[in-house]
Amino acid sequence: MVHGPTAGSPVTPMASAAPKDLPSVDRLLRDHAVTHLMARHGHAFVAAEARRLLEEWRQLALSGALPPQRLHELPSELERRCAGRLAPRMRRVINLTGTVLHTNLGRALLADEALQQVLACMGSPNNLEFDLARGERGDRDSLVEDLLREITGAEAATVVNNNAAAVLLSLAALAGGKEAVLSRGELVEIGGAFRMPDVMSAAGARLVEVGTTNRTHARDYQAAIGPDTALLMKVHTSNYAIQGFTASVSEAELAPIAHAAGLPLLTDLGSGSLVDLSQWGLPAEPLPQRMLADGCDVVTFSGDKLLGGPQAGLIVGRKDLVQKIRKFPMKRALRMSKLPMAALEATLRLYLQPDRLTTDLPTLRLLTRPVEQIEAQGERLIEKVTAAVAPRFAVRAAAMRGQIGSGSLPVETLPSAGLVLTPVLPGKRGVGRALDELVTALRGLPLPVIARVQADELWLDLRCLDEGREEPEFIAQLPQLREALA
Repeated sequence: MVHGPTAGSPVTPMASAAPKDLPSVDRLLRDHAVTHLMARHGHAFVAAEARRLLEEWRQLALSGALPPQRLHELPSELERRCAGRLAPRMRRVINLTGTVLHTNLGRALLADEALQQVLACMGSPNNLEFDLARGERGDRDSLVEDLLREITGAEAATVVNNNAAAVLLSLAALAGGKEAVLSRGELVEIGGAFRMPDVMSAAGARLVEVGTTNRTHARDYQAAIGPDTALLMKVHTSNYAIQGFTASVSEAELAPIAHAAGLPLLTDLGSGSLVDLSQWGLPAEPLPQRMLADGCDVVTFSGDKLLGGPQAGLIVGRKDLVQKIRKFPMKRALRMSKLPMAALEATLRLYLQPDRLTTDLPTLRLLTRPVEQIEAQGERLIEKVTAAVAPRFAVRAAAMRGQIGSGSLPVETLPSAGLVLTPVLPGKRGVGRALDELVTALRGLPLPVIARVQADELWLDLRCLDEGREEPEFIAQLPQLREALA
């Protein structure tokens, strides 16, 4: 018979190791299970981690919360801590959200050509600001200006580190200390509290609002032009849409008004597509080429959205105005570094071969991926995913609607397909907790998986799951997902 404590008798707490039971730093570092860490990482790093670890465990011992049997785990815990400390914070993830250009997941994927260019130019000296033909100092803009001029038809071009910087710099150079006229319906705010009125103020320009939230007319701009007006401006509301009783003035209508008053027209496109997406059955986005043809004098747009390149702000337009922007003192603070410049040049070169864009440019390849191909991928995965999450979750294939993302065409959706995981519970209670556990387990995989929760289910949209590399990686992790949910 096994005897336990009588009712009401105190239970003796598990003994805790004492601080004196912990080894010194030197003794721990001499342990044969630790010496290999110093060969790999160096004495200083491992010793610093050992001190931190021992101090934490000393505090546990003082509070009576350090089981003696844990002492033999010190070497393995030190190795785990060293690995964790050196692990990168920025990591690859698998994007199963259904949003192709996901701002929180890095937006556009770089093409292989861009990656190769970055590696080639980052590992050795390069001609970032050196003119190889003349053998003297050069201008980094020259690396991409001719490409941008050829693709967009602009007279000149310059680049900065993102589109917010492109707008800020253009306003500061062209409207600093003067007025900029903009429709009230285009006073946008995008992610990170980037507000057009605040940008105007930071650039030293005085905002003159015209029209109303939903309706602005040509006469509103004409009435606002005065002796202090520096330019007229258009901002494409790419991250939201106003529908119903609306009116706006296009660039083609606004350009003659600006030019009649001797003023430039500045347009911020944001998304920055360089090709007509409608040729692949996608919703059309305004093109810089079209804006310039319609009479815009300066056009700004992003490099890491529909263009499919690195983060960048591109400024194209009239030569005299672009030159003024390029020479403005703020330009140096906003200039692109060598890494994104190398990637941007390689990406722009892809546009010289338009017939290959849906093959060579990852953004267009994902956006134009046939739904039938995505559905077939779901059929391949459903049995394996079911084995990993059953019996706690049921799995079914489903049609889905995704998004382009990053403020591009917010009302439009993309047909897609994927897998839907539903908690198997006797009632509604516990659904939220079950889904939280599932999304946490997916994020905790060696290659984190990011999905979306919708209508008390987890949706794995497969549009962005690359068949060649990511699909095998995803499958290889499913046993670990099963263990995490066990």
